[in-house]
Formats: sequence, C-alpha cells, structure tokens
Amino acid sequence: PTRIIRAPMDQSAVRGSAVRFECVVNSSRPTSVTWTKDDRPLYLGWRLKKDETSLTIPNVNEGDKGTYTCTVRSEIDQDSASAHLTVLEEASPNHSVSSALPAGRPDPPTDLDLSDPTARSVRLTWIPGNEHRSPVTEFHVQFEEDRWEPGKWQNLSIYPGDLNSVILQLAPFVRYQFRVIARNLVGLSEPSQPSPRYTTSGAPPDAIPRDLRGWGSKKDNMNITWEPLRDLERNGPHLHYCVWWRRKDSGEDWNNVTTYQSKHLVHPTGTYVPYEIKIQARNEFGHGPVSNVVIGYSGEDEPTDTPKNLQVSEVTNTTAVIHWTPVHMSSVQGEFKEYRLYYWRESSQLPGLAVSKEKKTRGFYTTVAEPSGLLADLVPYSNYKMFMVVANNHFESLPSNTVEFSTKEGVPGALRFFRINRRSLDTIHLEWDKPQEPNGVLIAYLLKYQTVNGSRLGHLHGETFLPNVTEFTLRLPNPTSRYNFMLAALTKLGTGVVYSEESPHFSNEAYINQVDIATQGWFIGLMCAIALIILILLIVCFIKRSRGGKYPGGVFLTALTHCLVRDKKDLPLDSVDQKDPDGSFDYQFQRSL
Repeated sequence: PTRIIRAPMDQSAVRGSAVRFECVVNSSRPTSVTWTKDDRPLYLGWRLKKDETSLTIPNVNEGDKGTYTCTVRSEIDQDSASAHLTVLEEASPNHSVSSALPAGRPDPPTDLDLSDPTARSVRLTWIPGNEHRSPVTEFHVQFEEDRWEPGKWQNLSIYPGDLNSVILQLAPFVRYQFRVIARNLVGLSEPSQPSPRYTTSGAPPDAIPRDLRGWGSKKDNMNITWEPLRDLERNGPHLHYCVWWRRKDSGEDWNNVTTYQSKHLVHPTGTYVPYEIKIQARNEFGHGPVSNVVIGYSGEDEPTDTPKNLQVSEVTNTTAVIHWTPVHMSSVQGEFKEYRLYYWRESSQLPGLAVSKEKKTRGFYTTVAEPSGLLADLVPYSNYKMFMVVANNHFESLPSNTVEFSTKEGVPGALRFFRINRRSLDTIHLEWDKPQEPNGVLIAYLLKYQTVNGSRLGHLHGETFLPNVTEFTLRLPNPTSRYNFMLAALTKLGTGVVYSEESPHFSNEAYINQVDIATQGWFIGLMCAIALIILILLIVCFIKRSRGGKYPGGVFLTALTHCLVRDKKDLPLDSVDQKDPDGSFDYQFQRSL
C-alpha cells in the first residue's frame, strides 16, 4: 500500500522566516506527490520550492497562512496528510513562536503498518507524533504474544529517532503484535496503538538446553538435569528432549531417553562412576543441535579408608606441624574434598583455668605421598587433642588415631579489666584483673604512667607488682595534670598486651577541676576591692565621730554599723547623744509623727 510515513506538521512562523513541510512516502509502486492549499491547487511560482519529500516556503508573508495538504498517488491507491501554517507579525511576549514555548514529551506514533514478511522478520513502519519542540532521539519497539504470556508487553529493540521504518527480527511460532514509544529529552511518549497480529511460521529448535549436569543423590543413581528452553526458543509445538548417556571411556553404546521433563534419573549405577552425557531439543518441525558432551558422576558413598599415623612435630606456643599417611584415592568413593583435621583445646596447663572444648576444623587439600600441614592460631600453654578424616562432598571416613600435644608458654593476653575507679585531689586508685588468657605463668605486672598535655608527654614513670597484686593507690606529683596509665602482665617470655587508660575517665571527674582558689588572680583582686571599700567606710565614720566624741575601741564594729545605718536611713539625731555607762554612745532616733 501507498502510505505517508512522515506527514507535515502544524507550524507557526514569524513574517519573513522560512517554513518546511515534510511528506515522506513508503510505497512499493511509483508515486506522484502533489500539494494543495486550502483544498485548492498550490501555485509554486518562483518562491516556493518542492522536492520528493518536502515543500519549502521562504520569506513567509500573511498570504501564506492556511492549510497545506500533501497527496501521494500510485496506480492503485493514494494517501494524504495536512498541516496548518500560522503567520505571526513579529516575535513578542504576546506572540511567541513555537521555539520559545516549553518543550514537552512527544505524542505517540500512529498508523503502525507491517510489510515485507519473511519466515523470521517483518518490516514495521509508523508515523511519528508531534515532537513538541524537542527532537525525538529514540523509538522503542515492544511486542506482546498471546501464546505463552498474553497481555505482557516486552522490549524488542530500540532504534534511532530519525528512523520510522525498521525490519524486526522475530522468533518462529509466535503470534506477535507491536507498539512503538517515542523518547525525547523530556521523556517517553504514551505507547502507540498496537499493530495487527503477525504470526511467524514454526521451525526446529535453534537453542541447546543450558546447564546440563549429571550428579548422584544416592550411591547407586545419577540425576541428569538441564535448564529447559525459554518460551520464545521453542520454535514450534510439542517441545521435548532427547538425552544420551554412557560410562566414560567404556566404548559401550549410548543409552537414550525422550522426555518432556527437564530431568532424568539413571538407576542403578556404580558408586561415583563418571558418565558422558549429551542432549538435544526437538519439536514438531524437527531436531535442534546436539550439545557438547559433559561429564557427570553417580552418587558418592562413605570412604572405605582413613588417614593413618597422625603425628605432630615442631610445636611452638601457637603452631604445630602435623604429618599423616594418606589414603588411596579410589577408597574415597567420591570427589576428594580434603583431609579434615578436628582439634580442640582439652585444658590449660595452669590449674583451675576453665577453657572451651569446642571442636574446630582445618582442611588440607593435598595428594602428595608424604603429606604434612601447619596448624596455627593455637592458644599458648594449653593441652590439645586432634584426629583426622578424609572427606568427599557428602561423607567422611572413620577417624584416625587421636593425638595429644601441648603448646609452649607465651606472653599474656589482655587484662580482663583496668579501672581508675577512685580519685581524690592528689591520689588515684587503680584496679585490674588478671588476663583472660595468661598464656603461661605470670611473674609480675608492669605499670607505666606519664603526664599528658595535648600532644606533649611527660617523663615516663614505672611500677612493678607481684602477680597476686591487683590494685594500687598512687599519690600524684601534680594533682592538676592528666595522666596516661599503661598496664601489662608478664611471663618469662615477655610483656603481654598493654592495657591503656587515661586519667580523665573517672566516675568522680569533678575532682579534676578542683584548684587552690587562694592562688587565683580574680580572687586576689576581689579581696583588695573589699578592703578598699571597708577603708573608705572607716574614714567616713571617723569624720562623723569628730562631731560627737570618741568611740571606744571595743565598740568599733557597733559604731561602724551605726554609721552605716545613719547613712542608709538618713534620719536626724537628737540634739544631744546620750552616752551609756560603758562609755558608748546611745543614738536616739526621732520618730516623725
């Protein structure tokens, strides 16, 4: 059929600018393209320019506005499309050209058409929608098929934005329908309306079943399993599989079975026997390709032999070298996994120290005639036991002989705790507990401490304590300084893990800020000010004293108080101040009525 696949679009143009209308045609027959304006034949003249796919109007004026129609004709059919041109006087806030408008998502493509069908392809053509001032960069083609997953749209391909006719590569024996989504910088359009259904013819399978394996669930069987073909790989109805197997290197004929499942059980078999396996997918239209041969194995059983003569040598405080006599590989009755050593800490060489007897394992993968291995991360000064088995994927052999050995003495581990739990102005009380793992016989504790002032460290002091001492009270040379304390336990092999603690970390931290107030500058200044005020008050009192006699020394404070009261109240005295028998003055206040 004759179809316009890129139609002219409505445009707004400023007087004097140029406009171009596109009209791209898809047809298997010769065509002719004509243009009309407002349903009348368009006179091209010298100004308008026309080619096979477009019409160009330069120097637009008011007379060019109207509806332009592109009509395409062939010998048997025709197609047409129209667009409207609006002419603007000038670019202004009230008359903005389309390029000044905000961009938007494109409109969905329209008029999806299928052509040029083959066994595994078809041409899909569509008409792009309005781009809304942002060019289309991609077209997403999706498909839906109604045989395996009806109603589910799936991505097929992505094409550049300048294409609107593409050839789709398809799978056999599928009923397709398609839709197209446009994308520009703003986003995705809505999906187009679906195309008509298109059914591809069937064919033999192209794919080979994946992940072909042979494995045993019991000592006398072998499961052959594979991943079935996907729905779009079936290529036809009645999909089934043909499976072949035989003992490896036996030269015997292939055994085979046809099944619609994705597994087959071979029974009976020998224990851990290798088999050659291959597979082929088939359907109503024929046979697919045969897979490469893979090697599978029947099931495993318990090993019939066990490692012998397990020994230990070169024992240190944390390591030991072990030796054993290996088994014959045929006795493993499965895939050789490892020689597996079980070992555990039976006790400490220190009386009364409780230990965990949890079993640990260490694997050694070796097939040499005289195997050996290093066992590490042992606890010093401990008694150990161990035995060995040989293991395949599912079973272990009987255990070997059990071996006992003892690790040598090491340096102590970390203390259980180290606390600075009490502090006065000039003393600190330290408490600690012995290490969780002494790793030997403790001979002492070593304490070191020094003052800390930012990044500056003071002179390092030291104290040594007997192993039964777990507390110490220290008198500080400088009560206002902070201290860093470091404590560690010792064995004859050396110093253990150092536990460090800094003096600000106390429950009674408030002591840190206690200082001698008499030495502070602000306190001395305050006392001087108070003394000056008292001196001034004394001078005032002595001046007033000159008016009425003398103050006996014993009543100095009383007189001072009376002076202050008189100053504050500003009350008049009697004309005569009466003197008491003890020589002091009796001030009589005159009450106002």
